[in-house]
Amino acid sequence: MARAFAKISFTPDVQAVQTEMGSRRAYSAAELGDTEIAVLSQFEQSFIAERDSFYQASVSQTGWPYVQHRGGPVGFLKVLDEQTIGYADFSGNRQYISVGNLRGDDRVSLLLMDYPSRRRLKIWGRARVVNERREPDMLAKLELADFRAPVERGVVIHVEAFDWNCPKYITPRYNQRDVDSLLEHARQQKTAEVQHTQAALGNGALPLIITGIRQLTPRIRAYELRHVGGERLPNYRAGAHLRVPIALPDGRITSRAYSLTHAVDERDSYYQIAVLRQDDGEGGSSALQQGWQIGTRLNSDIPENYFPLHDDNRPALLIAGGIGITPINAMAETLAARGTDFQLHYTGRAPEDMAFIKDLQRQFPTQCQFYFSQGHTPTRLDISALLANAADNSVIYVCGPTRLIDSVRQTAHQLGIAEERVQFESFI
Repeated sequence: MARAFAKISFTPDVQAVQTEMGSRRAYSAAELGDTEIAVLSQFEQSFIAERDSFYQASVSQTGWPYVQHRGGPVGFLKVLDEQTIGYADFSGNRQYISVGNLRGDDRVSLLLMDYPSRRRLKIWGRARVVNERREPDMLAKLELADFRAPVERGVVIHVEAFDWNCPKYITPRYNQRDVDSLLEHARQQKTAEVQHTQAALGNGALPLIITGIRQLTPRIRAYELRHVGGERLPNYRAGAHLRVPIALPDGRITSRAYSLTHAVDERDSYYQIAVLRQDDGEGGSSALQQGWQIGTRLNSDIPENYFPLHDDNRPALLIAGGIGITPINAMAETLAARGTDFQLHYTGRAPEDMAFIKDLQRQFPTQCQFYFSQGHTPTRLDISALLANAADNSVIYVCGPTRLIDSVRQTAHQLGIAEERVQFESFI
């Protein structure tokens, strides 16, 4: 939780109620120290750019708040830089209440909703109105070339604070675009089930069938696998992998090992793996994504684990790079379920390329830190600082590219961290 948000929102009256209700102690730490400058990370910027509506509150001369819904095509709320957002104000009912309120008080509060994923972002800022006569270049940045609604003005907001809210009590809702996509996906699955009649791939001891496919990123696809006969699958520990058969275009059968991405679910029995399509690889991942469909049957090996999570209550430091998040995600879920302290640091190119990033942000908002090498404001994982500040008894897990693993191991050695405290698995 950001100090800027706490210092704006936790007024004396709010603090009094927190004290009465027993939550004051938990929130008081958020107010310590100087107020930081609010900076939108690549994660917040991507979330804002994906919205097609938001709610905006302004303050009237009577002191009453006024809340207004603003809508448009996806991306109409634009990120101008890491501290500034803005939107084109389309012609409406001509009451001009929000615009009038801004003449007397420039403070606004925005609520951005992602109903399907049950996420919400709160933003506090100071707004100013721009018009074509005074700031034509700025207004041009806010306009949408392919949206024909008349633009009366622009609104530019300097972000003072923001905070992510928990998903509790958010009812999932879907717009027409979401429904059309879901229906098309269902039609494709049904077609695949009807058409897919080939024999099971592989000769492993575990008969599996693909019962779900989900596109996590443009190049990463998740596969849900269950026992062909509906039986409970063998249990596994976080860090385990599953070796699966793949039919190559030339007819040969090969196999690849993929990490199991989630903690064991005692209420349901299935495996999930996530596969990154390597366009410049040996062809296994591409053949898998092209060949595996809903209803595909395969005979897999029993899960194995060369990257096991510790069983005691020592804290964990989890470090993931790219597709290396797959076993780390299962570890985070397992640690959270048993109440063990952990921190997760996840680095990748950009949010849209990183599997499970939205789920992690929603499930573990205070325990995850994300780093993006590309985007408006690239951020870098400082391995030296991270390891230097790790608890003396923490166990360090790193998975991802060889360069990331080597850097963690070398830094740990330089800091005198025992080798047995650093566990790793390489995803090239």
